[in-house]
Amino acid sequence: MFGLDLLTRLGGRKSRRRVPVWPRQGDGAVVMKPVSVLVLVQVLGSVSSQPEQHCPPPCECSESDKTVKCVNRSLSEVPRDLPAYVRTLLVTGNNITRLSQDTAPLAALTDLATLDLSANRLQEVEPGSLADLPGLRRLDLSDNRISRFSSLSFGAGSPLAALQLNRAVHNESVLTSVLRSGALSSLSSLELSGNRFLYLPQGLFAALPNLVHLSLRDNYLVGLPAGLFVNLTQLRTLDLSDNSLRRLRNGTLRDLPRGVLLNLASNAWRCDCELEEFVSWLKETPMVPGKEQLLCTDPQDMRNVSLVGINISDLKCSDSDDLSSLQTSYVFLGIVLALIGLIFLLVLYLNRKGIKKWIYNIRDACRDHMEGYHYRYEINADPRLTNLSSSLDV
Repeated sequence: MFGLDLLTRLGGRKSRRRVPVWPRQGDGAVVMKPVSVLVLVQVLGSVSSQPEQHCPPPCECSESDKTVKCVNRSLSEVPRDLPAYVRTLLVTGNNITRLSQDTAPLAALTDLATLDLSANRLQEVEPGSLADLPGLRRLDLSDNRISRFSSLSFGAGSPLAALQLNRAVHNESVLTSVLRSGALSSLSSLELSGNRFLYLPQGLFAALPNLVHLSLRDNYLVGLPAGLFVNLTQLRTLDLSDNSLRRLRNGTLRDLPRGVLLNLASNAWRCDCELEEFVSWLKETPMVPGKEQLLCTDPQDMRNVSLVGINISDLKCSDSDDLSSLQTSYVFLGIVLALIGLIFLLVLYLNRKGIKKWIYNIRDACRDHMEGYHYRYEINADPRLTNLSSSLDV
């Protein structure tokens, strides 16, 4: 820019120096003005001054798509010196068992928006390992076996909007601290399918007020506690299909906001009198698409009957729950065994004198028998008494 200003000033004055004559267009030469030369030099200088972006050898990089792929490379950590332009990072199918600031140096990737760490045999997510990522919106940790997930993994106020943990968590207690920490308050989508959950603690999702989509599909849930979905005022879709749900309580249903779409397909509904409230709610609500396909699993006389087609009077309590029956049987057996034991002790106490006399008689008989054996042994052991022993035998 300084050269351009100087030429402009010199052009407006009469210079005493002799200015070289540039070839004209008719002379057959390329015409190039001094100003154009300076501009070209500046452009070339700016291009050469830009830092060169390197791609780690195990990965495939695309600057146009702003994507880096490190798939099935047997990596034990996330590659270092990743290009700064990356917005989508795929590190899948490797052997990264521990996620920490050392094994996942991601702090320099300020534009990173999507991070896929699925199928890495991941077991531990340490504090700060996913912090300092102001652009992170989507995280996929599916198909791992996480047994430790620190509540400080995301730092404070993570911008994360979508978290996928399908077939990734060892048990439900692993998620308690991180979901209740408040760091994921911006989360709008959470997927927890295929984790074999049997039970979810009360208020597990209470610190996720912006959650819109929640998937608990393909688990082993047999029931849902009241207060599980409290504070989820923005929830619009809830997937509870392919579980082992036998009934839903009114307390659980009251926590759901109006307008949520509830998927309850493929569950083991037990159609007895305890299902009356749920059946009445199901017949009136528009929140369950395909509710006509929900069928009873037991008792036997109600099998494959549609829940919305059941008459409330048909729901009977004559057959108690299998678990309650089993517990009652064990209690009854324990009482019977205790009574038998008390009777046996009572008989022993009443006959204590006769039992004592009988024991003494056995002891005396054994003593006399042993003394006879001892006397015969002494006679046989003394040669002088051998003849006496023979005469005694005769």
